[in-house]
Amino acid sequence: MTTKKTPDLSKLTELSTKEITDSLIEYPCDFPIKVFGQQNAGFAQAVLEVVSKHDVNFNAASMEMRASKTARYVSLTCTVRAHSRAQLDTIYQDLCDHPMVVMVL
Repeated sequence: MTTKKTPDLSKLTELSTKEITDSLIEYPCDFPIKVFGQQNAGFAQAVLEVVSKHDVNFNAASMEMRASKTARYVSLTCTVRAHSRAQLDTIYQDLCDHPMVVMVL
């Protein structure tokens, strides 16, 4: 009786996975980040401060804002000039850590 051998996927190393993921984006590039929060005074300003800390040339006028159907939530799209994966990771982390932010995509 012959059994079919399944490939051992554990052979993929963390490094090769990292190389594959990093190669999907060519830096520097313009990268959109979508930030969701409740409709509060100061939400856009708070997001602007976080993003500007990591992209000093970020133009506040380029921020796109949309309210949800019920106008309870708002989404902001901020297109940053990304220079590295580490920079994007830091922006995402700082936005996620902010108390006014509900979700970041």
